[in-house]
Amino acid sequence: MKKIYSLLLLTFLFGCTSESQIAEMLKKNPKLITDAIEANPDAFIEALNKAVKLAQKSQAEKREDDERKQLEDSFSNPLNPVVRADETIRGTKGGVITLVEYSDFECPFCTRGFATVMELIKKYPGKVQFVYKHLPLSFHPQAEIASKYYEAARLQDAEKAFQMHDEIYKDQRKLRDNGEKFLKSLAEKLKLDMKKLAADVASEKVQARIDEDMKEAEKFGFQGTPGFILNGIPVKGAYPLSHFDDIIKQLVERKKLTL
Repeated sequence: MKKIYSLLLLTFLFGCTSESQIAEMLKKNPKLITDAIEANPDAFIEALNKAVKLAQKSQAEKREDDERKQLEDSFSNPLNPVVRADETIRGTKGGVITLVEYSDFECPFCTRGFATVMELIKKYPGKVQFVYKHLPLSFHPQAEIASKYYEAARLQDAEKAFQMHDEIYKDQRKLRDNGEKFLKSLAEKLKLDMKKLAADVASEKVQARIDEDMKEAEKFGFQGTPGFILNGIPVKGAYPLSHFDDIIKQLVERKKLTL
């Protein structure tokens, strides 16, 4: 790509001159390139803009090609995330569509991911079992403590943990601005046992569960959030419902899923 970029620029600056001739000219007199730019500023800007567009197009095509290859490989070698025996399932336990999310409570893209999950559950009633897992990112200072509060709430009442999850994503600004104070106010609003909650938030059990989720996410190559696994197929990013629909359709067509 760098070679194409350089050649395009030099072609505009030096006209109908071969690449080898240009290289020889520059070897003898490196100042030619700056002189050519100064003499042809408009041509330089035009060449630069074209080179940037060419690079962007090439990168986008490569990214799309890589994603297609990875997707095809995933159908043959699906990922297998752990669904724990004590897992809290949202949607329908045992549903034929298993959606696992690795998420960060402070990540704005995860808010969009949450909205898509709820759309998917609504679109396929009785078919989706959704598992929420943790991937708090180091540059989100409130993400890990939010994960701990969610897990501590889950140990008391799954439905209240879901409510806490939803409230955080509906107003992440309060989490960012107020941190644990906001989480405690949510817990009080949900009428959780605050003494037990505090003990569980600080417990090794809760920390170990979050650590397990993070290790699993790393094993599957998730470095950012949100990350999803839909019946073994990875989805990296906050894609719209249509993207998940396409994967489900392909699973059905390949006879790997029966709706």
